[in-house]
Amino acid sequence: MAKAAFDEVTAVATALTKVGVRVHLFENEDSTRYDSVFPNNWVSTHTGGRIAVYPMFSPSRREERRSDVIEMLKRSYRVHDIVDYSGLEYDDMFLEGTGAMVIDHESRVAYAARSNRANPIALERFCANFGYEPMVFDAYDEDGVPLYHTNVMMCIGSQYALIGLEMISDPGRREEVREALELSGLTVLPLSHQQIRDFAGNAIELQTPNGRVLALSARAEASLTAEQREVIEQSATLLPLDVSTIEMAGGSVRCMIAGVHLSPRRTSLATTHQPAPSGEDPRERWMLAMEGLVARDDGGVDDTDYVQTP
Repeated sequence: MAKAAFDEVTAVATALTKVGVRVHLFENEDSTRYDSVFPNNWVSTHTGGRIAVYPMFSPSRREERRSDVIEMLKRSYRVHDIVDYSGLEYDDMFLEGTGAMVIDHESRVAYAARSNRANPIALERFCANFGYEPMVFDAYDEDGVPLYHTNVMMCIGSQYALIGLEMISDPGRREEVREALELSGLTVLPLSHQQIRDFAGNAIELQTPNGRVLALSARAEASLTAEQREVIEQSATLLPLDVSTIEMAGGSVRCMIAGVHLSPRRTSLATTHQPAPSGEDPRERWMLAMEGLVARDDGGVDDTDYVQTP
């Protein structure tokens, strides 16, 4: 199974690169880090040269944070500020990145389903530091089990939002979420419980030289209705990817990709491949990819501030 997952990540990186997405592919040789294929839970990047590092709920996943990844980002992009929230783990407060949050970068809203992986205090700190408005709600599956990651049920594109609205338990809050998305100029595409199980909410819109693509699994793409496809294809090209093995672990394409919202340095390469730190044969692969339009850098200062939050 590990070999199949490794091959799927490689195939996804190849497919994204082929359509013009800028991809950074990473490897590690530790076969015990099964979830390292989901890097968006520990790191996110933001316009203005900012990076956030997150506190993780599972102690075994905290080893996935890698300083060499941060160094690569600093080499390849203009990074001015790194805010590290991982110290909140000692206070049992967790916020698992863009798994726990689905961020509307244009309207500056961070949507989050309440869970032990989206602590409200940690969320408030992130939103205050990065300039987002938090919108928290309770969400449950058909069996009444709370959702632990928001990006399972929700994806925000440039012109549309895929969302499992019926999972939001409070009708009033459900309408507030819908209204917030519509006020952002997005066409709301409600997803059924079955479509959520098929990972239709776990997609990510990425930027290419020829326009936007919506990267999602083949299973997710097959679950979309004709009407949903029509709306999406007005602004993005559907890019279905086979990640059936990885989906057995509970995550899909969105979980596999940490989006890049930083301004590239002129000397950086379009695509990079980072071998395992020890040089041994890799057991796992994961990636970062260019997400959305990157804002112009505001001065070209190379100094980076590293902030450890209390």
